[in-house]
Amino acid sequence: MILENEIKGIHVDHVAVTGEKGLEDSFSDDYKTIFLFVKGKGNVVAADSIYEIVPETILLPQSLKNITINAAKNDTLHYLRIKSLLTAQDKLDLEVFLDERTQNVYYAKFTDCKSYTEPIKSPNTVSRTILPNKYIPRIAMGTVQTTGPDRVGFHEHPMLEQLFLGLSNNNTIVYADKDQIDFPEFSVLHIPLGSSHSVSVDKGKVMYYVWMDFFRDAKGEEWLKTHNTDE
Repeated sequence: MILENEIKGIHVDHVAVTGEKGLEDSFSDDYKTIFLFVKGKGNVVAADSIYEIVPETILLPQSLKNITINAAKNDTLHYLRIKSLLTAQDKLDLEVFLDERTQNVYYAKFTDCKSYTEPIKSPNTVSRTILPNKYIPRIAMGTVQTTGPDRVGFHEHPMLEQLFLGLSNNNTIVYADKDQIDFPEFSVLHIPLGSSHSVSVDKGKVMYYVWMDFFRDAKGEEWLKTHNTDE
């Protein structure tokens, strides 16, 4: 498990699948599960459908009880498996917006997802929402991509917990209050709750990471209004 007990109710595992035999995964009604595929190729068999998996693909099984994950021949498929424990309120919220979002498999390649802009980012930055809120209560995810020199400006969000996942070639520095840490590709960071934090990238280097927002309650999701969707 990665960053065990860092965020209450959130469990993150790094899984690697290789060989001819696929890995079957099953799901409990008490959790919602998110798969972030970051390296390698393969497919996911979900009910009667097969989903092609390439690096930087997201998949949510939603109402399914199990799926099978297969690596391509002579390849190793790496992904994060993120489980969110549903609170009593989460289960009530799921009943309210019960529709195709919560019933059907959610599957997308990061580069196919909608882009947005944000005041804390430069015009050179490409940001995408890879998981809009309302698919899973209190969770949203997206990517940030640019080439240095560039920066995501300092900001705070005490209404949510946040994880960062470095994608391919990411080579940045993350600042939180008075601390700073190197943030390379395929690493995972927990941004301290309520900290004033920023991300910078030097000239010629790449910033490319996933942000994962875990809101404390539905009211906190108002934060997402700072994202201006590109039409």
